[in-house]
Amino acid sequence: MEQEKQMFSNDSILAWLTYYAETTNVDLQKVKILDITRKNKNLIPTVESHNATLVFTEAGHPDIFYRMWTAGLGECTVWYNEGSDPSGQILHKPIREMINRGINASAAMLIMNPNARSTSKIGMKNMNFSRGSVHYVGSEIRAAMMSKMHIDQADNICIISGESLAVEAALLAPEGTIIAVEYSQRDRRTLEDNAHEFGLHNIEIIDHVDDESLKGLPVPTFTMLVASASMEQEIEALLRVNPHMEFLIYTLDFQCAASLPALFDHYGIGDTEVIQISVSKLNAKRNMVAEPAPWLITGQA
Repeated sequence: MEQEKQMFSNDSILAWLTYYAETTNVDLQKVKILDITRKNKNLIPTVESHNATLVFTEAGHPDIFYRMWTAGLGECTVWYNEGSDPSGQILHKPIREMINRGINASAAMLIMNPNARSTSKIGMKNMNFSRGSVHYVGSEIRAAMMSKMHIDQADNICIISGESLAVEAALLAPEGTIIAVEYSQRDRRTLEDNAHEFGLHNIEIIDHVDDESLKGLPVPTFTMLVASASMEQEIEALLRVNPHMEFLIYTLDFQCAASLPALFDHYGIGDTEVIQISVSKLNAKRNMVAEPAPWLITGQA
């Protein structure tokens, strides 16, 4: 496989690290290095979760600081210089004072976030997502689904008709790729809005599942899909891409849930588990109201 061409070599990265070590009191052992000139790198989630992030970027990005400010990172401090080389005077300002600036040269900037969170976002509230055409699954049920997916930071995941899960998966797998399948143009636009709001660049959106649409994309190791009339065709295509695929299927239909173990057997998918998630919430009248209770079916080829 042809190696991705890098704008910043190991030598230049080391030079910038030396520059910041000499001009700031940052502990280099705690610095996260992020090269956003490379594909699928998420700036905002990385800054949110690290006290110090050394960001390598090319010239351009006219709204980079504005987008960080709108994401609630306005109090973070940016250390930078005015050139393309790791030399000269070091400057620093809070992001809230830089929202009208862009990047004028290929260089590295050090972003300090004293309020960084180290915890993962799992089961986020639905109010955090873009309002659009999507009826989001309850956050508690989404949290249970995410726990079944066991996502690592470099995993490639396929998610079919699961917009909020695609967002959470992209946050948990910053070094991987989320292949999001959206059959509806309206749902696709809603997912694009969410990806923009969360600063996610590791989501690839396609409009159907077949050999051609999956060609050239990273090979997923796990697929989450909502049961539908096209489910068998989707499973067949995904197994051609990865014969050892793991699956998580969501359905509200009891008959569908009951038939899936036999369907899994037909395609050589084992270790089948079928569970039902039930959530009830107290409403304004102090009555417990049950939410839709989906079946979750998992298995591995």
